[in-house]
Formats: sequence, C-alpha cells, structure tokens
Amino acid sequence: MNLADVDRRDASPLEYAALNPRGRCLAAARRPAPKLPILDLTDGQPFDAMPTTLPTPLDGSRDLPWGSLPSRMRILYVAAPAHPGEWLVESFEADSASDIVVDQALGAAQGITRLRDECYDAVIVYHHPGQLDALTFVEGLRAGGSEDAIIILGESREEEMAALGFEVGADGYACAPKTATRTLIWLIARAIERHCLIEENRRLTLAEQYRLRFEQNEADRAVAAQRSVIRDLEAIQGAGCPLEPPTNAQHTKTATTADRRPRLPLPEVLVDHYRELLRAYVIMGAGNLSEEMNALADLLASANVSAQQTLELHLHALEELLDGLGSRSSRHVMTRADLLVLEVMVHLTEGYRGRYHERRHPACQRLLPGFAVGEAA
Repeated sequence: MNLADVDRRDASPLEYAALNPRGRCLAAARRPAPKLPILDLTDGQPFDAMPTTLPTPLDGSRDLPWGSLPSRMRILYVAAPAHPGEWLVESFEADSASDIVVDQALGAAQGITRLRDECYDAVIVYHHPGQLDALTFVEGLRAGGSEDAIIILGESREEEMAALGFEVGADGYACAPKTATRTLIWLIARAIERHCLIEENRRLTLAEQYRLRFEQNEADRAVAAQRSVIRDLEAIQGAGCPLEPPTNAQHTKTATTADRRPRLPLPEVLVDHYRELLRAYVIMGAGNLSEEMNALADLLASANVSAQQTLELHLHALEELLDGLGSRSSRHVMTRADLLVLEVMVHLTEGYRGRYHERRHPACQRLLPGFAVGEAA
C-alpha cells in the first residue's frame, strides 16, 4: 500500500501520516513547544539538574530552507455549512506547486473541535457575513491560545478586510474571486514560516534564559565556595569560632552586605584601587596589567596584608561587580576574576618570599680587595 493507492480526502489523518511521514512535518512543528518548569535553584537541587539545551521537535521541517515552498501541507478549511470547500480542494489539486491535504469543517463549532483533536499546518476561514464571521472566529482562536497560521478568505476587497484581519490575529486576507491559487499557496506558506520562526525564536529565548540563570547560580556557588575557604582559615587560625556549614540556600545566594565587606580593616583607597583593577582585568585579560600587578603586590606586602585579607578584598569587589551585571552572562567575569586572584596571589607570594629572603640573608658591607679582616678591625 502506498500513497498512490490512498485518496487523500478519504484517508484518515493517521493513515495519511503513516504513509507520508514528511507530510506531517510542518503539522508536528506547529504543536506548541513544551513549557518546561522554571527550576528554582535555591531549594537545594544539584546544579546538574539545570538543562543546557531544550528539546526540539522531532520533525524534518528544519531541513526545508527558509523562504521556500513546502512540498506538503495539511490545511483545515472552516466555512459556513451552506458553503462547502470542494472548489478549494479542486483548485489545490489543479496546482502542482505543493501537495496540499484539505480537511473541511462546516461551522465554527466543528472547526474548533477539529483544531482541538488534530494538528494542522494552517487554517483557512471563509468569511460569510451573517453565517460565519471569520473575524470573530479568529479572535476567539487567538484568545484561546491558538498559534496556528490562519488565513481569511472572503469576497470583500483586500483593502477593506486586511487591516481588520490583522487586528484580530490573522496572518493574512485574500479576496477569493481575485486571488490566484498559486498566490494563495504562497500566502499560506509564508504564514506557516512566520509561525515557525516565532516558535524558534521563543525556544532560543527560553534556552538563553536557562543558560543565564545557570551561569548566575554557578557564579554564586563559586563565590560561596571561596568564602568557605576564608571560614576554614579563620577556624584553623583561631581568629574566630568555627562557623556552621552553610545551607543549600546560602550556596546559591550571594552573601549579605555585611559579609561582603572585608572582616579585617583595609584602607578604602586600596579597596577602590582593587575594584578598578578587577574591572580593567575583566576587559583586558591576563598579560596586559603586569606593572599594575607588581605595584599592587608591593603595596599589599608593604601594608602587611595577608592572603586571607587579599581573598576577602577580591570577593568584596567581585560580588559588587556580579551584582551590577543584572541578567547578563557572568561566566566571562568569573573566569577573568579567577585568573586575577590567582595572579595576585602569585605576585603577593613572591613579594613576601623576597622580603623573607632579605631578612634571612641581610645585606652586609663587603671589604675591598687587598684588605684583610684583621686590618679592617
């Protein structure tokens, strides 16, 4: 059994879809994208639960280049009971531009029922004043959440009905006596393509929102982990009593304003200087601020600033910078900030190492050649 043995008008939608898998591609694509639940990452769920990609429809509609005419389409024709659509079926059959399957629904109630039970690439509504008001029908479909491509046919002039159709949510209007079949086919194809692009844009927007939320929570978790290092150092050194382990909510939320300030007093000028250095480092990257790094390391070593204080200073400036990002991506900032604190720690370590070496091996006055030790005394 093949397509040639099946009359498209007599075959059921499931039979035709089974024999014609590509014929249901666009219809499957018109199904609303699954609304994924917005994950609350502050309730202790693992960060691996955040999806990095969204499911895409399992169809071949993306194989079709944008702007081209689909090879097959499935359309629902809605008209008044006294005006069946055999003439439309015959017109589409006479035109070989595309293989179009037309299902008829006589009356608004039957049309809504067909749209509820089945999927179509597009809907054509014939405007019959006094029998079937296409404007009211389309407005009701859009109010109910329908996202199908809808074209209104009628006998009125396009100049009179086009604007009214757009206002209620239709994708186009065509005057039946003056519109060629090929023109109507292209009008339907463009409406289908427009809705596919809208759905694709919505899917990409949702994926971007998920990615930004994941990166922001990942940055909060990294900052919380770095603050736990400071708490561990305080517990080891006896500078403060050991703190209780942070809860899951604290892992995903930024620290409070009081916690963001360095626990040990540091000059405000130094804090401002490091804040500006962090902003410049995020923009310029590693290798471009070597002189500033050496100057900062000498300043920290001269002020006897410890590695713990330096890390707190870094977290203080980093959290202020992350708060200013808003909904923008924080992955780039976190990557550059990690490189900055690593480079600062290396310079600071080398600075203290040099000072220790000078104290351990202080400079002494050497004798000139030819003078013995005893003679010098």
